[in-house]
Amino acid sequence: MNKTICGVDVSKEWLDAHIEPSGAAGRFRNDAAGIAELAAWCQGHGVELAVMEASGGGERLAFLLLWELSLPCALVNARNVRRFAEAMGFLEKTDRIDAAMIVGYAQAKRVQATPPPSAAEQRLKALVARLGQVTGDLTIQKQRKCAAANAEIIASLDEVMALLVRQSRRLEGEIASLIDDDPLWACLDRAFRSLKGVASRSVARLMAELPEIGILSNKAIAKLAGLAPIANDSGKRSGRRPVRGGRA
Repeated sequence: MNKTICGVDVSKEWLDAHIEPSGAAGRFRNDAAGIAELAAWCQGHGVELAVMEASGGGERLAFLLLWELSLPCALVNARNVRRFAEAMGFLEKTDRIDAAMIVGYAQAKRVQATPPPSAAEQRLKALVARLGQVTGDLTIQKQRKCAAANAEIIASLDEVMALLVRQSRRLEGEIASLIDDDPLWACLDRAFRSLKGVASRSVARLMAELPEIGILSNKAIAKLAGLAPIANDSGKRSGRRPVRGGRA
């Protein structure tokens, strides 16, 4: 028996929802109140699973709050959903069509719920992202200093760079403590850092962006990272096996 599934198309301000097999559709604000309304609406229609595209973080609030409101959720690859829609003959693209296509894709692929990240995983990802921002800002300030000739401007840039260096060190310390507190992360950290040329920042980013590492098989991780060779054979022809895809 098919599940009752709600496809949710996420934009900055709105959540467009489509339920199958009933065909019900609705639009809700992409904020805490709107997400609570969406959860109640889904539960009123007997929805067993809400599915949305991974869209660079815009879906995070809805995904986490729906789980908190006891509605299981799944994240799917936006590129795959778009290709599914085109294969079904939907070349046009609107929020309502996208929501319906997400449902169709979830049904065809028999998508399962995506467990929400733990509080530690969320914090690690946020800290790693912030460290990347601070590092990028520090690089920009250094480039500006190279182009500066005025002593006052150079002093101002030095002050900003000193602040960014302090923030960078603090973030690195918090990330290291977080990793040390988790037995699996600590074990992975030791294993990766035993390899020549692998730094602590690289390990932290790997664990933040690939939380499945250490749990899934090496082949599954390679495919998630877009590093697995993809078969390209037909009949007697054995084509080159390129690496492509990966998590969006």
